[in-house]
Amino acid sequence: MNAKTSGLTAVAKGCSGLAMDKRIAIIGGGPAGLMAAEVISEAGYPVTIYEGMPTVGRKLLMAGKSGLNLTHAEVMGDFFSRFGAARERLEPVLAAFDNEAVRSWAAGLGSETFVGSSGRVFPKAMKASPLLRAWLERLAEQGVAIRTRHRWAGFEGETLVFETPEGEVREPFDAVVLALGGASWPRLGSDAAWVPWLKARGVAVDPFRPANCGFDVDWSEHFVERFAGAPVKAVAVGPTRGEFVISRTGIEGSLVYGQSAALRDRLEVGPTALVLDLAPDRTAERLERDLARQPAKASFSSRLRKGAGLDGVKAGLVRELTGEAVRGDHGALAGAIKALAVRLVRPRPIAEAISVAGGVGWSEVDARLMLKKLPGMFVAGEMLDWEAPTGGYLLTACLATGRAAGQGVLDHLKA
Repeated sequence: MNAKTSGLTAVAKGCSGLAMDKRIAIIGGGPAGLMAAEVISEAGYPVTIYEGMPTVGRKLLMAGKSGLNLTHAEVMGDFFSRFGAARERLEPVLAAFDNEAVRSWAAGLGSETFVGSSGRVFPKAMKASPLLRAWLERLAEQGVAIRTRHRWAGFEGETLVFETPEGEVREPFDAVVLALGGASWPRLGSDAAWVPWLKARGVAVDPFRPANCGFDVDWSEHFVERFAGAPVKAVAVGPTRGEFVISRTGIEGSLVYGQSAALRDRLEVGPTALVLDLAPDRTAERLERDLARQPAKASFSSRLRKGAGLDGVKAGLVRELTGEAVRGDHGALAGAIKALAVRLVRPRPIAEAISVAGGVGWSEVDARLMLKKLPGMFVAGEMLDWEAPTGGYLLTACLATGRAAGQGVLDHLKA
């Protein structure tokens, strides 16, 4: 290649023969792109990763701040079910690089893992940097070149255009893996700037929507001042128990994220609410009896604390979201505690979401994840239209689709 090489951190080496004649680009240096590069370079082909940010793996390192949840240890049948409408297309991809394969791969990079009480799998180091460091060393040994500060800027004829600190660079390639991410966390590099370039080539891209996100709620100023930042623990939404956090703008946290896809979809149709059970260990009948036993002259706070076991932020939620008529009726109050409706205004902005729904439609790629309208160009990671809950599913799917796209490139080059 005759490209300018600012940010070059490794030089292709050790390849010979026909493989050296091939030009292979990975655009995007996140987990999907790095995995595609690993698979292709392991087969002896020279690979160049183009990353718009100053360093690769930024979202991986961000995930490492909470321990780096690599995968989930549940049986794969249940694992597959977490991907909803995309299950049919993702199942063979995930089966080829399942949760056990992820753990073996991490161990091969010196990151032994353990299964937490919830079934989530983490590296014993509880951070991403040792794994990423070892991964980049492996890629360098396999001859992978990494060009940072090379931001893809679309097509010019049959070449790809990159913006670099030294100006625009144009490169032709025999095969390309696009792994540019979705639209969440744009400050880490995934800003969906690629969408119009693919659409201009006839590729259908479903609009991005926030996934695993919080929601805005019209809290009163008094409630916000008193409870913003407070965790709401030991509550349930239907059969699912967990906790969430009151924010100045609404609600955040794991219990909310787990419901976010359904809540988002319902909000697109009309008003909706997150219905909370604040006392999942008591029936409504027991609550009514316990509340009725409280002295008539007791304060509302006292009745909630002694009759329902609610105080602090839980009591604050009841006050915030019920009227005087409900608070004065034992049966109605018990019903509200068991099914407290938190009316939602809108999802938080997509830039704040953990992940996204939307992306390149599945009808646009073949079984190898190659774009049907752009032969030789493959798509991996969150660029594809799928979503999943937190718990290790997101990272596993990014790794698995990166691996599948890398294998697709090898098949394409051999055809």
